[in-house]
Amino acid sequence: MLSSRTPPTVNESEFERLADETLAALERALEQTLPDADVRFKGAGVLEIEFDDGAKIVVNRHTPAREIWVAARSGGLHFRRDGTAWRDTRDGSELFAALSRLVSAHAGLPVELRAP
Repeated sequence: MLSSRTPPTVNESEFERLADETLAALERALEQTLPDADVRFKGAGVLEIEFDDGAKIVVNRHTPAREIWVAARSGGLHFRRDGTAWRDTRDGSELFAALSRLVSAHAGLPVELRAP
């Protein structure tokens, strides 16, 4: 598990590149898995997923902390790169696995998103 006190291990431009690649991969995975959901970028580094019931999940890069943040009805999550994957700073879960659980709950069907 990553501590919220773990210092960033990449510089700002490298973080933004990695985060943007991850958000783009997430967008592609969601569009293939949930064609009825509204998945779109809302500015640089901000991906919004809107469901039929109006619920939203927002995934964005947070450059000062070098983290990807997820906001959903159930709460907020922070993910930091561990060298190979984005891990939740609290429980160590991987970003795509955590989003699979959140998206499944909102969509009302099992969704499995896989990291590239």
